Amino acid sequence: MLRPALLAVLALTPLPTAAAGGPALREIFALNEDNSHFFGSRPPEQMTLVGLHAWVDQYAGTTVTHLFLCPNAMRASFRSRTRDAIWDPVDGRVPDGLWPQNARRLHLAGLDPYAVWIQRARDRGLSPWLSMRMNDVHSVDDPGSFMHSTFWRTHPELRRVPGGPVQPWVNHALNFAHAAVRAHQMDFIRELLERYDPDGLELDWMRFGHHLTPGREKAEGPLLTEFVREVRDLTREWGRRRGHPLHLGVRVPAHPDAATGLGLDAVTWAREGLVDLLVPCPFWSTTDFDIPVELWRERLGAAAARVTLAPGIEHNARAWPTGKSVANDLGSARGFAASARHRGADGLYLFNWMDSQTRPVGADDYARLLKEGLSEATARHALRRHPATYRDTVPPGFPNGAQLPLEGSAGGSVRLHLGPGATGPTHLVVGLGERTGVASARFEAQLNGQPLSLPSPLEDLRGLAGTVRALIFPCPAATVRAGVNEVRLRQVDGGPSQQIVWVEIRAGAP
Repeated sequence: MLRPALLAVLALTPLPTAAAGGPALREIFALNEDNSHFFGSRPPEQMTLVGLHAWVDQYAGTTVTHLFLCPNAMRASFRSRTRDAIWDPVDGRVPDGLWPQNARRLHLAGLDPYAVWIQRARDRGLSPWLSMRMNDVHSVDDPGSFMHSTFWRTHPELRRVPGGPVQPWVNHALNFAHAAVRAHQMDFIRELLERYDPDGLELDWMRFGHHLTPGREKAEGPLLTEFVREVRDLTREWGRRRGHPLHLGVRVPAHPDAATGLGLDAVTWAREGLVDLLVPCPFWSTTDFDIPVELWRERLGAAAARVTLAPGIEHNARAWPTGKSVANDLGSARGFAASARHRGADGLYLFNWMDSQTRPVGADDYARLLKEGLSEATARHALRRHPATYRDTVPPGFPNGAQLPLEGSAGGSVRLHLGPGATGPTHLVVGLGERTGVASARFEAQLNGQPLSLPSPLEDLRGLAGTVRALIFPCPAATVRAGVNEVRLRQVDGGPSQQIVWVEIRAGAP
């Protein structure tokens, strides 16, 4: 955290002023600040105008172009007129945690953090957006949590699975098939647009990704399309009132057919001109390193020229739904970016990459990320990692794309998208899980049908979730392709079959 003296200097430094409407959406490099992080990561003495400014100022002059400010989950982190504030009592008990109490401190000081941040971001040349979580269900397994709204508590009949089990949590998300739910959420959108002057509003449908009656999501999807259409009318109206464009964006599942299958028909929204920004992304369990940006562009057709596609990277990487997770690092972020850009992405979006706590990398690497960004040039000239993961938000029956784990004795193939292909020394990394005989097991590998030479042990297992032993195979440039590459693996020692739990290709020094 910044020293108080430095905070004071930053607050008093004259700043260049950016026009409302913000930088162009093309080449967007966006960062999402969630509804709790700032309040829960700072001491009370930083709940001041200086402290609010300092949070924005760390991103000024970096490669970040847009700040997405989330003011809510079920409750609001400001004194809302349409829903509970995060510090309001629950059954007579006042929440005493740092998050609710710091939000309350700002309110009592007459400081609205979102109004302050919007203006400060604009003054510092950053584009401020609001990002509304459409159906957050954190901690629904704890009915007494301070995060739950009065509306949710008093209307269990409006949930997706009324009276159902609390696992998965999305059983107890609000069901947008009910007009009362849509009206409740629309009231908050109206309040946000009346109260604040952002460059854009994002509807975050990925918190938590399931919004309609189980089994009827696609059939009920037109209700969400009509909802988005109404929001678009509001953003146009308020854009006229404010005198500048007020963009509309959406976060949706990573695959267009998975999105439509969950009632989130973002292709139709884009084709109808209802949205300006589309962020295909995972939920949280894993980053999806195989987001089919080119398929999104194909489905959008002519709309792809006017709608910005900015795939989203998450905190975690996980190879399959029940596998172990690991935090992303700069290498995996660069790999994600290189693949996305090669497939036609217009920009990139960081979620759960805030400046502390949920930040997946250390402070030095975070500063490096902000300085260097994730441009094509950066990805080409530094280590990038391309692991096999899966899609964590899909409708029932839709393939999640998981390719692991593999049984070593049977062998198998894994497809990885490498973006521009080899841009330096390239290696295949294979991680093995804990099993009898793992220390002596031998494997052979092919890349795009070409045998690779014998592997060496990789001693550094960081970033290889669930791995107890790793093998690294050199990949001659002639074997590496731009775009999709196929890896074939097989255990060749005749010993106990091993489990392959992690596969990635690294471009750059191993």
